[in-house]
Amino acid sequence: MTVLELEGIQKSYGRVQALKGVSLSIPQGSIYGVLGPNGSGKTTLLSIVLNVLSADAGHYRWFAGNERAHPRKDIGSLLETPNFYHYLSATNNLRITHSISGRGSEAGIEKALRRVNLYERRNSRFSTYSLGMKQRLAIAGSLLGDPKVLVLDEPSNGLDPNGIAEIRSLMKQLNADGHTIIMASHLLDEVEKVCTHVAILKTGSLITEGPVEDVLSDEDVVEIAADDMEALQSLWAGQDRFPQLQQLQLQDGSLQLHFAKGAADTMAINRFCWENQQVLKYLALKKKKLETRFFELTQE
Repeated sequence: MTVLELEGIQKSYGRVQALKGVSLSIPQGSIYGVLGPNGSGKTTLLSIVLNVLSADAGHYRWFAGNERAHPRKDIGSLLETPNFYHYLSATNNLRITHSISGRGSEAGIEKALRRVNLYERRNSRFSTYSLGMKQRLAIAGSLLGDPKVLVLDEPSNGLDPNGIAEIRSLMKQLNADGHTIIMASHLLDEVEKVCTHVAILKTGSLITEGPVEDVLSDEDVVEIAADDMEALQSLWAGQDRFPQLQQLQLQDGSLQLHFAKGAADTMAINRFCWENQQVLKYLALKKKKLETRFFELTQE
């Protein structure tokens, strides 16, 4: 099932086009990262689908094919910096959140605090929390009412490495518990480690979107190495068995074979080397880092 469909979403602030006809589809059960540099339109996009802002053109639909009478009740969100009272405890802050939003219950507050691993500190004042704990409390607020979908704007922003690791672990656990998560981020490493799907925005335009593995892969790169690297390179430079081979590159002590996307056959590569008296001591299908792919796409 698709939890959210967007078609042709446009938004302008005066002469500035924040979103330029963005269309995408977010599948149920995914951790969907909306990735882009500052000013790319990430927060504007999330604000529109949460009905905080109105689009100038286009439309979106929640829970396509399984419409709900009150879809907003199934969506928990965290936009901007969380606002809590510094002198109140976590429990009392969430009671206020519950009172304002109408979400959850007293038992639900306890459950949310346990899920974000703050139950033992539930009676501590907010001012005593670390940045990571404060962010986890904000996520606990979005969990009140046990929504099916969480929409989070930069959940790791401003955190130290320990705080980022805490949020990363929490995202994975919430997803494993059945929540679909839509998160905006400019942290490429976190998106690569956490997300199952990604959309890349650049100055309001959608550059690409899909499963992370598909977005990362625009070609297959196989790395091989043998004791006699000169002979190995000569063998591949003169071969005609693999017409899909596009480029050879010697790098960091290994030979990189660049194939068209989906064309690399590692078993055939190993067999070809063996048949030509080249015993490989290393063979690996290399994955491109999201950082590399991101800069390739956004610099085009």
